[in-house]
Amino acid sequence: MARSPKAAYERIASVAVAALHERDPGRLWPLLADALPGLCGGDAVIFKLDDWSAGSGTVGLAGDTAAEFARLGAADLALLRTGRPFASHYLTGTGREPVTARRLAGPAWPASATARLLGRTLDAEHALAVPLPQATTPITGCIVYRSGADFTDDDILLARRAQPLLAAVDRQRQLLEQWRRLLPGAVSPDERAADCALTPRETTVLLLLADALTAAAIGRRLGISDRTVHKHIEKIYRKLGTRDRVGTVLRAQQLGLLPRTGATGGGTPAGERRPA
Repeated sequence: MARSPKAAYERIASVAVAALHERDPGRLWPLLADALPGLCGGDAVIFKLDDWSAGSGTVGLAGDTAAEFARLGAADLALLRTGRPFASHYLTGTGREPVTARRLAGPAWPASATARLLGRTLDAEHALAVPLPQATTPITGCIVYRSGADFTDDDILLARRAQPLLAAVDRQRQLLEQWRRLLPGAVSPDERAADCALTPRETTVLLLLADALTAAAIGRRLGISDRTVHKHIEKIYRKLGTRDRVGTVLRAQQLGLLPRTGATGGGTPAGERRPA
């Protein structure tokens, strides 16, 4: 049965929404990676949240891929980390469009060391890079693999449509990791947020609210509309029993949801802070 592009995209969108309700930031990318092959017509996926280079870069393995690559030696893992032929392609320009290895490397791709490695471990012949659209250095994102024919133009189009969803979930991951680092202690930040009935998304909005960002700036940071940000803020006020931004931040500090002193370290761009 032919894949429905609409159904495939709705599937990844629903997974992205579900990921935004996940409290553990370490589970966000595995959730996406499990769904991404079905969207792009692939069989397996690897996600990389660091630089695509031989010397560094965490290789995230989804589904059955993990078992296959658990047996790889150091040399094969280094080859996998390079992201060939994608890393050099993306590092030479600012474009972040999804592209296949065959279209980049041409007829030389099947004989390359990376292609041979994929054939041995995944029985895969083709690779499609799906980088995060705002990634600069390091290049981060996914590589989807498949056997048989190369990825089609429709597969690449769906991958392009998925990029903003991947980016939104990755921003959520980074903020949740930052929030956890800011709040060490015997009681985990997740438990404190759950006690206040705050969702993970509301937690990240609260973190940015404490950094004095405007609703518009929060929306840009999270990839959502101003209206959605205001809805999240209203829910935070209601759950914490507060009426304004300052009171909310103070109440959150009392509850251990935010650090009591110092900035949150959100790295606010110039011009995005709310006037005092």
